[in-house]
Amino acid sequence: MKNDLQKDIFGQTSDQTITKITAGLKDPNRANIFLDGRFAFSLDIAQVVDLGVKVGQKIGNERLRELQGASEFGKLYQRTLEWALARPRSVNETNDYLQLRKRRRSALNWQRERDGKKPLPELQEDTMNLVLERLIEKGYVDDEKFAQYFVENRRLRKGISPRRLKMELQKKGIRDGLIKQATDSIGRTEEEEILKVIRKKRRKYDDNKLVAYLVRQGFDLYKSRDAVEHYDPEGDLPCF
Repeated sequence: MKNDLQKDIFGQTSDQTITKITAGLKDPNRANIFLDGRFAFSLDIAQVVDLGVKVGQKIGNERLRELQGASEFGKLYQRTLEWALARPRSVNETNDYLQLRKRRRSALNWQRERDGKKPLPELQEDTMNLVLERLIEKGYVDDEKFAQYFVENRRLRKGISPRRLKMELQKKGIRDGLIKQATDSIGRTEEEEILKVIRKKRRKYDDNKLVAYLVRQGFDLYKSRDAVEHYDPEGDLPCF
């Protein structure tokens, strides 16, 4: 019983030895670490250097747990970085992404256990927090950049009022100061934005539905109604 309690997750009761380090087959930027001739975990190449991992080293249980944690951090950081580089990301949505990966890992482990396979390590909150902190530190996750991107993207895709933009950004956890900074950068008046929508939607909606659409986008009811009623397709100008 005493020996069983002393065993680590690989069933060892004494230090293990790093017997081999090889380049990853799927990802050449990661290195596979073998303990006593068996694959144990992988690390980023940079982690191998930073952590001083070398062939011939003796690895005790505490050091093993440290290296396993570094392994999980490296893999999660790389996956999250690839996701974050697709476009500007906010802190809130990055945290949501990490939580989603955690739920997917749990679901995958349930499937593996049902199939009689060894489960993968569960994602730990501490590791997820470290990943988020590193991405913020490196500038890959930035609420200010996200707010600017969001406003510009929504403005180009379809006319939208600053009021509606503010509400949507608040729901995404962006601070009021950053929201004001982003919406102030639009450089167009509400009337100009209303005209933009009318140009795009006037063939799709009748006047009443067009006004209702404008209001749903956060524009003022009276300005929207006046703009639609007095819109001149020939001159392309409403009379406010």
